Amino acid sequence: MSYTTLKTLHILSMVLLFGTGLGSAYYKWMADRSGHVPHIARTNRNVVLADWIFTTPTVMLQPLTGLWMVHQLGLPWSTPWIAASLGLYALAAACWLPVVGLQIRMQRLSQAAAVRQLALAPDYWRLARWWFWLGVPAFTAMVLIVVMMVAKHVPGVGS
Repeated sequence: MSYTTLKTLHILSMVLLFGTGLGSAYYKWMADRSGHVPHIARTNRNVVLADWIFTTPTVMLQPLTGLWMVHQLGLPWSTPWIAASLGLYALAAACWLPVVGLQIRMQRLSQAAAVRQLALAPDYWRLARWWFWLGVPAFTAMVLIVVMMVAKHVPGVGS
């Protein structure tokens, strides 16, 4: 596969990963703020679904296409921007994996509360706080990775 094709797939998957993550976080956060349990349950269900359809494949595609481009360019993984990107990606993944579990638990809790027409249990709000605070370093790491993707210098390769 050509470098240009890999780069295109890498950028498209990054946009999808970033956009889905930010969009899902926004809609979930706004639904939670509404306090309307059926809306929260529906939004949680859609956030979990979006993670399976969009986020999971792009989470796998990003390192594959990125490392394949690095290989094609003959750059060592110890190149500062590559090593930093990989470290930040590992940080984002370490935050995202527990978030997936939290989202599934919050989806189940909110669905049960909606069906029974009850308020959300304190456990839901505790999980929501963890979900939010795990998103902060993950989102920050992804922003920094995008900055490095754009600002890197690869000798002999045009932008």
